[in-house]
Parts: sequence; C-alpha cells; structure tokens
Amino acid sequence: MDHRTRLQMILADTPVGQVLPAIAQLHLPNWWLAGGAVRNTVWRSIFGEECGLFIKDFDIAFFDQTGDRTQELAAKTSLTQQFPDYEFDVKNQASFARWRSGRRPYTSTEDGIQDWLHTATAVGVRLNTQGEWECFAPYGFDDLFNGIIRPTPAHIDDPDAHNKASTFLAKCPHLINS
Repeated sequence: MDHRTRLQMILADTPVGQVLPAIAQLHLPNWWLAGGAVRNTVWRSIFGEECGLFIKDFDIAFFDQTGDRTQELAAKTSLTQQFPDYEFDVKNQASFARWRSGRRPYTSTEDGIQDWLHTATAVGVRLNTQGEWECFAPYGFDDLFNGIIRPTPAHIDDPDAHNKASTFLAKCPHLINS
C-alpha cells in the first residue's frame, strides 16, 4: 500500500474525514488541511492510547493574493457553526507575512506549508472537486509514519521547533526527535 492510500485509510473515519467535505464546500482557493490535526491523528493511530496527542484545531491553509482576513473569518465561522465542538484556524498564506512580522511572503499554499516547523506537520490533505482525496507532503511521508519529529530546513536552528518537539515527546513517548 502506498503512503497516500495509507494516509487516507487512517484519516477517513476520523474527525479529519468528517470535516474535509465541509472545508471543500467553502471553495477556498488552493486549500489544504494540514498540521496537527493530520499529524496527531496519524500518530495516535500508529502509537495508540499511549500517545496523548489529540486534535487541538484544524489548520486550513489557502492562497488568495487579493483576499483579506474576512475570508478567513467567514470560513472559520461557517465551519464552527457546522462543527461547534471543534476549533478551526483558517489562514490565507498570501497575507501571512502582512500580519506575522518577520516572515517572508509566500507564493502559494504549498510554499507556506513547507515552511511550517516540522516535516510531519507539513503534510496536507484535501478533497478535489470530484470528492477524491489529494495529499501534499513536500518532505515525504516517512517522518509522519515513523513518528519522527524533524524540523523543516527553514527551522533547523529555531528554538520554537525545539520547544514544540519537547512538547510532542512529553505527550507521545514513542516519537523520535531527530
């Protein structure tokens, strides 16, 4: 079984699989659900109950050069109304550098995701217009499926990446800090 099929099988019958169709209905340009919702769901599936990492929120990244923060807020409001027990973090990667000082501008959603702190966090899923699953993993799937916490190239010396890795290890002792 290939990594994409394995990822879909793990996520399909989880909260991730429940919210994906609703995100797709928002028609956000070039969107991906990535980050902790994907990572933590996979790690709990692999490492079981001893892994104390849960979905904190659903990180939805999209790219609209002409968009503004109202898109993010409208999407978050819509999803929160449909799923009141979940938290949603919706961010236009085109405007990220405008409100996050010190960050470089991104050229696409994928450009933004590959700049996230860890390789296992920089894995995205979405449904295309035919309802088929698509995956984005700029660093591959090995770190995600092997429980490896590795900073992305931009964050090798970033204390935030190190601190976050320590948090993951404290909650899921089977992980490997690389």
